Amino acid sequence: MFIFMNLDLKDKVALVTGASQGLGKATCLLLASEGAKVIVNYRRSVERAEQVVQEIKNKYNTEAIPVYADVSKESDIVAMFEKTDETFGQIDILINNAAYCPTCQVADMTEQMWNYTLQVNLTGMFLCSREFVKRLLDRQQPGRIVNISSQAAFRGSTTGHAPYDASKGGMVSFTISLAREVAEKNIMVNCVAPGLMHTEIMDKALRANMQKYIERVPIRRIGKPEEIARVVVFLASRGSDYMTGATVDVSGGLAMH
Repeated sequence: MFIFMNLDLKDKVALVTGASQGLGKATCLLLASEGAKVIVNYRRSVERAEQVVQEIKNKYNTEAIPVYADVSKESDIVAMFEKTDETFGQIDILINNAAYCPTCQVADMTEQMWNYTLQVNLTGMFLCSREFVKRLLDRQQPGRIVNISSQAAFRGSTTGHAPYDASKGGMVSFTISLAREVAEKNIMVNCVAPGLMHTEIMDKALRANMQKYIERVPIRRIGKPEEIARVVVFLASRGSDYMTGATVDVSGGLAMH
């Protein structure tokens, strides 16, 4: 017998970091389509964040707000969560999506470049998770964290993305550790590892040699942000009630195991 899966996201409050474009934007829209209230975090462009908010309101008639925070800065992250508390009074879902990806061979890389990448991708994720978990524990409230890693965590890179790759590997390990800490509190922590995807980070490389990248993927095409977002939203929902500490490959067959 077919049983309809209720994701149960109506009126849940979700914070998505790095949400003004790409996978972050796609995730915001899909969460909103399921009835969630969405905090659209941005760092660079308030205009793009406001466009995402307006699209959510126009299409899905649910609440959304843009919130500035540079996730490399602890003070910004704390202020972002305080703003969320003031506006919605709770938070149920955290999507750690913000990322920085410089291009430089290790031999030419500065310590500053290495440190900043890990500060955004790994420390920023930790600080957002810390603020979120503290609130859930204080309120004795269940919650969902979804961390956006990458197949680069497992496969590395030959094109000068070593600090990004290392940070995404650390994200997988952190997911497991935090999941073990908070599992008994009904706080589920999972990770998504996308493969090749049409995003701003990949745009230049894809345009330069699209066929080379397509040939790496068994299904012979590059992923769309909304395809990865569907898995992210599933992990943020009650559909994943019996999942924690998992990393889900969404790679068009790039990763098979």
